Amino acid sequence: MRALKILLVLVVLFGGLFVAADRAAVHFAETEAASKIKSSQGLSSEPSVSVKGFPFLTQVLGGSLDEIEISMGGITATAEGREVEVTEVRAELRDVTVNSTFSSAVAGSAEGSALISYADLSKSAPKGATVGYAGPERAAKGQVKVSGPLGDLVEGAGIDVPDAFKGLLSDDFTTYSTVSMENGDTVRLRADELPDLPVPGFQGRLKDVVDYDLKIDGMPSTVELDKITMVENGLRFSGTGKDVSLTG
Repeated sequence: MRALKILLVLVVLFGGLFVAADRAAVHFAETEAASKIKSSQGLSSEPSVSVKGFPFLTQVLGGSLDEIEISMGGITATAEGREVEVTEVRAELRDVTVNSTFSSAVAGSAEGSALISYADLSKSAPKGATVGYAGPERAAKGQVKVSGPLGDLVEGAGIDVPDAFKGLLSDDFTTYSTVSMENGDTVRLRADELPDLPVPGFQGRLKDVVDYDLKIDGMPSTVELDKITMVENGLRFSGTGKDVSLTG
């Protein structure tokens, strides 16, 4: 009985030491990975890296990690010099293969997501315009609501209005724009139809103002976004990838 008790104590002791060593190794690996991802992907700040699965050391010995989660900050989008923040940028990488020197890592599959809030999206909109949620029916069609005082929008666009027509621009302006993504890094807003304007000849000029592109800058190659969903708090991007390199 005494020998059994000693054996159990040793098992618990060595088990605790193994867990401690395993967690220390995970922390070191996460720190090193964050540094390499920042450098290789050109990020402005280090991402948060979380290695999933236990035990970690046995995964390393096998040269493959089950799953890695990455969350990033410092991603921005710009439209004609107006800069806004892209938030909730995340990537989930699975079946990550590392080489014998741990200098490179490639994920067999990846899922990425990001969000631009309507408040931030409005910062990129033409002066005088506000971008907002268009309701579930229009959101299902990929549309957002663009609105604002017509006079402010025309003035912000630098459109000269004859004095005789300025009094006609007191109403609010509302249209619905379809959102799409081009080349994996450019968000396009295109008005489907403009309301009748009280000033002759302004329809086309105003559409040129309302239609604009938003370029996402600094999105790492580990997040390849190609789908946009209109949710109540903003535009959510998502996408998948295969054979994604974490270090180059």
